[in-house]
Amino acid sequence: MTQEVKTLLIIGVVTLVLVVGGIFLLGRGGSSSSEINTPIDTKLLVRADSDKIATDSAKVTVVEFGDFECPACGAAQPVTKQVIDDYKGKIDYVFRNFPLPQHDKALIAAEAAEAAGAQGKYWEMHDKLYETQDTWSVADKPLDLFVQYAQSFGLDVNKFRDDVTNNKYQAKITQDFQDGTAVGIRATPTFFIAKNVNGGLSNPQKLEGVPTYEQIKALIDSKLTN
Repeated sequence: MTQEVKTLLIIGVVTLVLVVGGIFLLGRGGSSSSEINTPIDTKLLVRADSDKIATDSAKVTVVEFGDFECPACGAAQPVTKQVIDDYKGKIDYVFRNFPLPQHDKALIAAEAAEAAGAQGKYWEMHDKLYETQDTWSVADKPLDLFVQYAQSFGLDVNKFRDDVTNNKYQAKITQDFQDGTAVGIRATPTFFIAKNVNGGLSNPQKLEGVPTYEQIKALIDSKLTN
């Protein structure tokens, strides 16, 4: 084996390790909370068309960048549901699409959620996708399952299927992903907890990975009391 071949093999192995490591980071469990040292444009956290549960009385906003096929995001879902229920009227909750490239069905799942949202059932589909993640994520034709879900919600299934098939919400999903990249998303799920101030967001704090209820509660409470 020549020295040139050896060098190329070493480079190839190192590259593979870095790629695998990056993929692991983007869909991990566990969680870590951190102050944001590099200023971010808080306008990128929530857009006018973002999917949200909001009230005029909310003093804090929780933004999640998530992937419907990500197991860690699925594990975080029961926690976020409890937070939404317990802080009803006190927080706004926003979900931004961040479908990871290694998840081949994440994009069509995001399209399904947005298509259901166009008919007033975004959160029903959002929750259903996480509840049945183990089923549709290994299906050959996940759209057939999504159509069944849409039918159970009373949606116009023909419109729903057409919207998903034609990637009607690709631009919105792409914008979500670009915004997430711009604010430094390194893992899914990633949460930002910020105080609502004068129609915008102030002093966001980042929480990466699967949070415990106590972790996210502590961050919300600190924003509500300060």
